[in-house]
Amino acid sequence: MSTKNIRLEVMQAIEPKVAGFMDSFLIPIEEIWQPSDFLPDSRSEGFIDAVEQIREESKELGYDFWVTMVADTITEEALPTYESWLMDVEGINQHTEEPSGWSKWVRAWTAEENRHGDVLNKYLYLSGRVNMREVEISTQYLLNDGFDIGTDRDPYKNFVYTSFQELATNISHKRVGQMAKKKGNTLLSKMCSIIAGDEMRHHLAYREFVKTIFGQDPNGMMLAYADMMKRKIVMPAHFLRESGESMGLAFENFSNCAQRLGVYTSQDYIDIFNKLNQYWDLESIRSLSDEAQKARDYLLGMPDRLQRIAERMKLSEDQFRFKWVEANGML
Repeated sequence: MSTKNIRLEVMQAIEPKVAGFMDSFLIPIEEIWQPSDFLPDSRSEGFIDAVEQIREESKELGYDFWVTMVADTITEEALPTYESWLMDVEGINQHTEEPSGWSKWVRAWTAEENRHGDVLNKYLYLSGRVNMREVEISTQYLLNDGFDIGTDRDPYKNFVYTSFQELATNISHKRVGQMAKKKGNTLLSKMCSIIAGDEMRHHLAYREFVKTIFGQDPNGMMLAYADMMKRKIVMPAHFLRESGESMGLAFENFSNCAQRLGVYTSQDYIDIFNKLNQYWDLESIRSLSDEAQKARDYLLGMPDRLQRIAERMKLSEDQFRFKWVEANGML
């Protein structure tokens, strides 16, 4: 049987469990938070005063912080790309008369994620600290340029990617929230913290998908996992650019900024790798083919090799000047 057919069979076998995954890891629309829960009510007489408070509190946050906020926001706002990508994955059929379990999951997941870009964008606008037109140009570019995360239409690889990426975004948003709190910005801290909580729930779901697949097709899942880690997990906004710049340049410079700030570092990448290896309990998986056994050896040994490389890396101190944010963080 072809690899594609095996994957389709496994996806079909797991599909009855998806409703349970949704109950466990997603929150009903009527119960979950919305951006307006955190932002000033424009109908209120105190709206202008609330906006002025946001602007004052935002003055305490520095240049690298705002660059990171902008890049995080743009990444979240590229949800249409991510949804269309996942809807095209093998085994996720959106063309049936009754929506499949997998297509229901993708739609519900992206609906939750969509709130993140919405609330962050509105906060950026109200803060008065960034050039919103430049931010909007970068967002349109990212949607226009699309992305290629090396997963193709393979569900196994896509679920490895989302398991990793959701935890990475949890770390990033959580740390941004902690930095805001240290500067006395309670509102932004709460926003980032609750977004981080969403990302953690989504991470727990996707890592459970992979664990379930390991139980159905250990050889195929092991090979897919190894292939993704050999390619290295790239961030979904790795094509990020500013106006007049080449594709990906802004992302490269933003990554240096996030590393300097300690929002997301090479050490975090290694830690996530180790956590996934441990949760999926690679050492205990039995009945592997010779090829899959070699893949497991690679996966178990790679974090230590990455650790040695990370210890020798020097962090770039060059502070790139983004069009999103002026040198002093203000327009």
